[in-house]
Amino acid sequence: MKTAFQSIITIPEDELDQLADLITIRKLKKGDFLLKENQVCNEIVFINSGILRSYFFNHQGDEITNCFAFENEFMASFSSFITQKTAEENIQALVETELQVLNRKDLEKLYQSSISWQEIGRKIAEMEYVTLQKRMISFQKLTGKQRYEQLLLNHQKYIQLIPLQYLASYLGVTPRHLSRIRKTVL
Repeated sequence: MKTAFQSIITIPEDELDQLADLITIRKLKKGDFLLKENQVCNEIVFINSGILRSYFFNHQGDEITNCFAFENEFMASFSSFITQKTAEENIQALVETELQVLNRKDLEKLYQSSISWQEIGRKIAEMEYVTLQKRMISFQKLTGKQRYEQLLLNHQKYIQLIPLQYLASYLGVTPRHLSRIRKTVL
């Protein structure tokens, strides 16, 4: 996590060292939940290894995958984390996953301790906003095949680990259509 923060902004080493006492390591087995719908998200995690999937149920009761997070990425139910209202999604490990966990109270202490930590928080929020906007625009501008190609380009080593139905849901296509897309792309 220190390296990830350092890549966002240059932060003095003594301020980075504050993390050592605040971060805990958590391991999730395949299928374990980091967060369930209707819980309040009180932690932000950094993925050391593994894959997390965020999903919700639509009005018909179908699972809709709205996000994957991979090694060296952050994950939380950001709207719940920020507002402290209950989450509308579930966050589940797709494979055995190791996380570095920072709870909200400790993050608030970091924000109060220096302007550098406030800037990191702002930058992470900005990055999450950009990611969300790109995803939203991709559904309006790109085909399912183009969205799959982007995922393949950015996370090729993980594609085989994600079950077909989750990939299809994430891409906004049926599993059958995704099978056809995969045959034409591979």
